[in-house]
Amino acid sequence: MVAKLTKGFWPKVARIILRNRILILLCVAACTVFLGLQWKHMRFSNTEANILPDDHPATIQYNTFKNIFGEEGNAIVLGVRDSSLFTPSKFNRWNKLSKQLEAFPEIDFVVSTENLKVLVKDDEQQAFVMVPFIDKAPKTKNEVDQLKNHLFNELPFYDNLIYNAESGTLQTIAYIDKDIMNTTVRNEFILNDLADLVKNFEEETNLDVHVSGMPYIRTWNAKSIVDEIGLFVGAALLVTSIIFFFFFRSFRATLISMCVVIIGVMWALGILGLFQFEITILTALIPPLIIVIGIPNCVFLINKYQQEVKKHGNQALSLQRVISKIGNATLMTNITTASGFATFIILDSDLLREFGIVASVNILCIFILSLLIIPILYSFMPLPKTKHLKHLNKKWIDLFVNWMERMVRHHRIGVYITSVVILILSIIGIYQIEITGSRIEDLPKNTHYFKDIRFFEEEFDGIMPMEIVVDTKRKNGASKPATLKKMDRLGAIIEETPELSKPVSLVNLVKYSKQAFYNGIPKYYQLPTSQENTFIMDVVRKSENDGDLLESFVDSTGQTARVTTFMRDVKIDRMEEIEQDMQQAIAKIFPSERFNVFMTGKALLFLKGTKYLVKNLMLSLALAIGLISLFMAYLFRSFRMIIISLVPNLLPLVITAGLMGYLGVPIKPSTILVFSIAFGISVDDTIHFLAKYRQELATHKWHIKRSVYAALRETGVSMFYTSIVLFFGFSVFIISSFGGTKALGGLVSATLLFAMLANLILLPSLLLSLERNIANKQVLKKPQIDILPKEEDNIKDK
Repeated sequence: MVAKLTKGFWPKVARIILRNRILILLCVAACTVFLGLQWKHMRFSNTEANILPDDHPATIQYNTFKNIFGEEGNAIVLGVRDSSLFTPSKFNRWNKLSKQLEAFPEIDFVVSTENLKVLVKDDEQQAFVMVPFIDKAPKTKNEVDQLKNHLFNELPFYDNLIYNAESGTLQTIAYIDKDIMNTTVRNEFILNDLADLVKNFEEETNLDVHVSGMPYIRTWNAKSIVDEIGLFVGAALLVTSIIFFFFFRSFRATLISMCVVIIGVMWALGILGLFQFEITILTALIPPLIIVIGIPNCVFLINKYQQEVKKHGNQALSLQRVISKIGNATLMTNITTASGFATFIILDSDLLREFGIVASVNILCIFILSLLIIPILYSFMPLPKTKHLKHLNKKWIDLFVNWMERMVRHHRIGVYITSVVILILSIIGIYQIEITGSRIEDLPKNTHYFKDIRFFEEEFDGIMPMEIVVDTKRKNGASKPATLKKMDRLGAIIEETPELSKPVSLVNLVKYSKQAFYNGIPKYYQLPTSQENTFIMDVVRKSENDGDLLESFVDSTGQTARVTTFMRDVKIDRMEEIEQDMQQAIAKIFPSERFNVFMTGKALLFLKGTKYLVKNLMLSLALAIGLISLFMAYLFRSFRMIIISLVPNLLPLVITAGLMGYLGVPIKPSTILVFSIAFGISVDDTIHFLAKYRQELATHKWHIKRSVYAALRETGVSMFYTSIVLFFGFSVFIISSFGGTKALGGLVSATLLFAMLANLILLPSLLLSLERNIANKQVLKKPQIDILPKEEDNIKDK
């Protein structure tokens, strides 16, 4: 019933399109203008990608931490490692830079040598008071050296916070106003105001300033993503147009195809704006993806048009057959491609869900545009000249088709042996794959902000915050000597971990208080004894301005304390080891019946998020395979045909995974995306081939061999063309400065190349070898949908 409906449906669609050409072009233009107006709603990502769902335990713990202590990733750090900094003019200019920073409304507060406070004991008041580190600007080198000596040798509280004594590096920390952290104001401040400040300082002092911190990295990362959109679109247009022209040798065909995909890109950007989705590292790939996926539609439609013109020279009939015969097959292949992307929609990650929605919608849009624009534009043009049809008779294409046919006809055993050997080698390679990745390994390596990340890792042991929250379950429990000793023991374990920085907590403040109690002598920077604690706490209670310092380390009730450390950029497997070690230490030091202690922070969220994403992407791949299998079952109504069609599409995925193992490419979010995308696209060739094969079966009265060879000759050229376009189109992503995008481009390209060979050689070989099993109409029943209408009434319309 459905087959009968579709049989009459596409000729009707062809008549509607060709009879309403002007109206349809006006509608396309109106939609393009409307979606063009939506560009203003496009938003570049200011927030960090939310990978974990809101109800995930790690997200809940992180939100609990933020509710108590506020945002922990709002610091921008500026560092200088140069001995000439400690001269009066440059040191004073460094302090002036801090004042200039603090003057901006976007900055909440600054911690630097300029406004550093020293804790001292006021003997008269018997209280602690905070006095400025610098009374007046130093005028001589001797004065600067005295300040340096005082800071580096007598104030261990600020070690690894403001200075690195070993290298002589100084650091200024500017905390961004939490209200603008996830707004465009942050970006404007970092890209303009901060950049100008640093540039002026460097020009005046001839010093190199290193800048980093999570807001800074996120801002420059977002800018790099936006900058690459134009690069990708331009490169994709250039590469695909050159390949298209090489195949068709027609400026007219090339320009029409470029027109289609450019409108497709405009629609893609408009749909992003219409849905008000942010431009992220994934959604930024959609415009070039639309070009790469749209061009094969153009190849099939234009190739069919030129074949029909060559056959009978009737333009109206040729255009009608392009729509009625290729329209359905192209729709089916676009649906399978869109399905590969649509599987991301079911995931709990906003990042992937938005990518899946926009990509799948736009793939269907580019199909509609191709089907409408190409026949209509050709209808206004004269018939292609003989020279434009020469590509249909190219010798090298004939050689390629003859080679495929020879392999399928005479070397099937060799094809199977080669496939099995490659499969075994690939499985061995798969066992060598690691599931890993790090927070910054996919960032552009040659950028200034990446080099600055490495600088701060070297000087201050990392920039990724990790927090340990200690809930003592009783008011003022955090400042009890027993609790402080436990926190100090945990701090010692953190310090022993090479990938973690020195921890900062209430323990440091209490040690500093003891040092101040003993007149600032550095050797007393330690936890007080029980007896000393009584005296020191008496002095603390009399101190007025101690509250500001305490706010950073404990909550208002004194019940919950935080221990802050920073993690170097390490692989996920090492991150997991560190987390396990810390959890074991926490369980040993803090009894669960008296303390509620948990770990959180950006570093830990990245670890949990990556593992969660990999698991969900595996699920999306399984769903894509299942969904497309059901689709194939609906089309061909044969279990054996499903198996035959899946083999040449799953084998390339296994080969790519094996190559990843041998080349040391790990499984991570950016590389596992490859499989769902590549599978959805590679199945298109299978559908085209099997649809043509089934049509040839009916024509050749169920003679398998003749049908296979006829289908191979008919579809082989188009499949080769589209696969080459896709291969080079996805290769465009290799020019990206982002490691993940680069891996995505290279791996998808390789997978599609393997898939082309599998569909052109392995698939026909399987059909021939299983001839007896499928040589009856029960196995290849009447399909639900006639993908390719029967080749009837060839000449009668002439």
